[in-house]
Amino acid sequence: MPKSIEELQEIARRMRREIVVMIGEAKNGHPGGSLSAVEIVVELFFDYMKIDPHNPKWADRDRFILSKGHAAPVLYCAMAEAGYSDTPLDRLNTLRKLGSVYQGHPDVRFIPSLEASTGSLGEGVSLALGMGIAARLNHSPSRTYVLLGDGEVQEGQIWEGAMAGAFHKMDNVVAIVDYNRIQLDGFVKDIMEIAPLADKWRAFGWHTIEIDGHDLVAIREALAEAQATKGKPTAIVAHTIKGKGVSFMENNPKFHGTAPSPAEVQLALQELR
Repeated sequence: MPKSIEELQEIARRMRREIVVMIGEAKNGHPGGSLSAVEIVVELFFDYMKIDPHNPKWADRDRFILSKGHAAPVLYCAMAEAGYSDTPLDRLNTLRKLGSVYQGHPDVRFIPSLEASTGSLGEGVSLALGMGIAARLNHSPSRTYVLLGDGEVQEGQIWEGAMAGAFHKMDNVVAIVDYNRIQLDGFVKDIMEIAPLADKWRAFGWHTIEIDGHDLVAIREALAEAQATKGKPTAIVAHTIKGKGVSFMENNPKFHGTAPSPAEVQLALQELR
């Protein structure tokens, strides 16, 4: 049953708190890019994608691939909140601990409900196209959504995949770029500028939409536009804020891959009430 924007916003708030706590408990992880992607993932999992957490391998389900696998906490929280049996909500704070299903990057050996193991950057578009082609061959209505990092799109394999997607007219594939402008070593513009990003996707033959990646209505409308687009894949360039929701993490390259201290966790949770 579709949820209201207010319900989705509440899920997003809850997930941000869970992300901060689990990474703080692990003393390791990637808070910035997990927090920037929250609304995108919430809209997909709780409003738009055709999925059944109680039947995770339903043949005609929509697929989600977290190509930027280091942002695993946002995916784990979404799956736990959605009720997948192999992602228990009460075990989120075991992130990156020995024996936990919540590995540092998504791994289907630990969580079979995942569509793919990810974390080696650059592979997500290729995976999505393979799933899209399989759906086409099987005459399935399944659609595949792949979430990319903006630093990740510096990888050549992304653009090889982009060419292939347009050539094969993969209109059941949607690439979403979490464009928060910060990567591991600093600001994207200082490492390998990718702008003008939307123009690049258009030049590669993708229907391209630019949105505010924290606006749930805009995300919903972009996904609907993608579904209505025939004969070519869609790229959604979602402008986001690294570390969104926590003032001292926002736009701060330090929190790409640095866990908050116990005091910072408490401060963040106060802001996220």
